[in-house]
Amino acid sequence: MKRIKIGTRGSQLALYQTNVVAAFLKKNRPEIEVETITIKTTGDRILDSPLSKIGDKGLFTREIERALLDSEIDCAVHSLKDLPTELPAGLKIIAYSEREDVRDALIAQDRMKLLELPKGSTVATGSLRRRSQLLHMRSDLNLVDMRGNLNTRLRKLEEEGYAAMMLAYAGIKRLGMAHRVTEIIEPEVILPAVGQGIIAVEARERDNLVSELLSGYNDHRSEAAARAERAFLGKLEGGCQVPIGVYTSHDELSLGGMVGSLDGETIIRGSSRFDAANPETSGMALAEELLSGGAAPILEEIRRASGESGGNPAGPTPQRRQR
Repeated sequence: MKRIKIGTRGSQLALYQTNVVAAFLKKNRPEIEVETITIKTTGDRILDSPLSKIGDKGLFTREIERALLDSEIDCAVHSLKDLPTELPAGLKIIAYSEREDVRDALIAQDRMKLLELPKGSTVATGSLRRRSQLLHMRSDLNLVDMRGNLNTRLRKLEEEGYAAMMLAYAGIKRLGMAHRVTEIIEPEVILPAVGQGIIAVEARERDNLVSELLSGYNDHRSEAAARAERAFLGKLEGGCQVPIGVYTSHDELSLGGMVGSLDGETIIRGSSRFDAANPETSGMALAEELLSGGAAPILEEIRRASGESGGNPAGPTPQRRQR
């Protein structure tokens, strides 16, 4: 193999992440030429609507995966949290990066922290997961949707006069903008997204050569956490239209998860043991705990509202739970 073509989105963060993978290849196989192919996805083209309104499956991956299946590229680099839990037939994740900081971060005017924001402050976020947990903490906040790359969001923060915005700390840190962060939010306060902070490399199942080339890039701790969290999400049949968060702690050998209502009125939280040797079992056990604890009717209600058919049996009526 003399050349490897890596597919990616064209955003600054996506290209940064792709360059990390390319650098690994160049260092370990300098005789192979690495070419980056940028591909515009549905999520990149539609910027004037919330993610929850424009679909749920493969918004930032579908076109890239099609190019992979058509052999236009040899592998693809994604933010793992963008990848649906069910991949197209013939594709697989061949490597998971070492996990960057998993937490969410607040960037606020006047360097304020979340609890210091005045009542009625406008906070921007493009995530229903963050929205649900923020409203559960502070129902007085005015939350607005915000999409776009980091520089676009920073510009909108200033131009629109929002008090603050919240997004993943990993992306901010990777782009060298950590100094703009006002507060890093602990998972105990707001649980992160499935796979947050992990770069995933996807390839064709039968392409053993590409898998071999990138086998040394794979981080086994990240892989175990990712498999547990994706099994958790898959069992709940969730996506960007459902407020779901999860956090894997290797140190405490635990998984913490949440399912929330869209208005933040009800948050169902739970935790279970994390077994790195059986990550899928760990993730599904946590999902079962939340379903039996009141998450099932929340999920059913959200699916009805979005026109989907629910896949989980109805459970007990959820009660408002404090964090």
